[in-house]
Amino acid sequence: MYDRIVLPNGVRIVMEPISGMRSTAVGIWVMNGSRHEPDELSGISHFVEHMVFKGTEKRSAQHIAIAMDAIGGQVNAFTTKECTCFYLKTLDKHAQTGVEILADMFLHSKFAQRDLELERGVVLEEIDMYEDSPEDVATEKVFETCYAGSSLGRPILGREETLVTMTGETLHNYVTEYYRPKDTVIAIAGSYTKDDIDFICDLFSSMEGEGHNVIEPAEYKPCILSRPKEIEQNHLCIAFPGIPMRAEERYINALMGAILGGGMASRLFQKIREENGLCYSIYSFNTSHEDTGVFGIYTALGKETEEKAIRLIREECMRLAQDGPDRSELSRCREQAKTNMLLGMESTSSRMNQLGRSEMFFGKTLELEEVMALYDAVTADDIANLARRIFDFDQASICAVGQVGDEAYYEKLLRE
Repeated sequence: MYDRIVLPNGVRIVMEPISGMRSTAVGIWVMNGSRHEPDELSGISHFVEHMVFKGTEKRSAQHIAIAMDAIGGQVNAFTTKECTCFYLKTLDKHAQTGVEILADMFLHSKFAQRDLELERGVVLEEIDMYEDSPEDVATEKVFETCYAGSSLGRPILGREETLVTMTGETLHNYVTEYYRPKDTVIAIAGSYTKDDIDFICDLFSSMEGEGHNVIEPAEYKPCILSRPKEIEQNHLCIAFPGIPMRAEERYINALMGAILGGGMASRLFQKIREENGLCYSIYSFNTSHEDTGVFGIYTALGKETEEKAIRLIREECMRLAQDGPDRSELSRCREQAKTNMLLGMESTSSRMNQLGRSEMFFGKTLELEEVMALYDAVTADDIANLARRIFDFDQASICAVGQVGDEAYYEKLLRE
């Protein structure tokens, strides 16, 4: 059973005790990601995420690292299109020490210019690292082009031309404007005391700012992309317009993805790899945002086998849309989803993530029994109906990276 506190400044604190644990996981979630950035500051949210670890007014980066190691704490952060999270996991007896350091980083980062110049190089290397991963390139380029002209289409890491103009003052001003109390959620899961919660309330009651961040609406448009790269395999990402994160069909969507490409027993894995030996890896994925979403399929294979693979992928998508899943498939994937959820309950970090995301994007956290019931309510007809809506190949997109043909070739394969 979780509990919730709203501070006078609007900061929300959500918490759930997990009996039998000795660890505490704490996350500071802020509704600010790459979608909220002005175009000229593309990548600044991710840059801020890096710089928060580089020191505060009273702690250097080395001090932060040593202090966390001294309590055996695990600390990290991540940035998405729509939020940023700074998180910590440590033993319950060190919870207040760890949270005080994390809060200091979040609320009082120094953004020293010397540190910024060094870290800018790290972020630029990170961009290059993603360019060296054809799987990431194929997926990112689909999003970039399907949502071209909107902030959702811009990369989370930003671009070199925007990053090189940023200063410590730029970052400080951005945090002051975009890190708002009413957009901030503190999530705690595991072993903690009332004193720990009171301590957290005191730390964040001083946070200042008004209002909420807003997003620019984005509209999916199909695209065909061919990107030559000197590599052995061709990496393909096929995408369809999906559903927003709050859509009522989200549990149907999750089970549909599991049936089609969620693991070794999935239809795509069995058909494309096991029965035809065309690839090593193939899977489907769902990416949902506040107002839109993408259902994607990724695989990597040889130039000589991609035509057959795309035809078989089309057939499997259309077969699911026409006939729906059989009873055993639906039962298996439903049980898998529920089991994964139950196993996640045994991890304080997983539970903290669930609390933070749910509060930030839904304003509440569903109890376990409610989620189980929603999965149980999904029928084969529900999945077939959603598949018919999603798998419209006139609206499909594809990005091919490697020793690829031209865009007309891939459009023909996709649309025929």
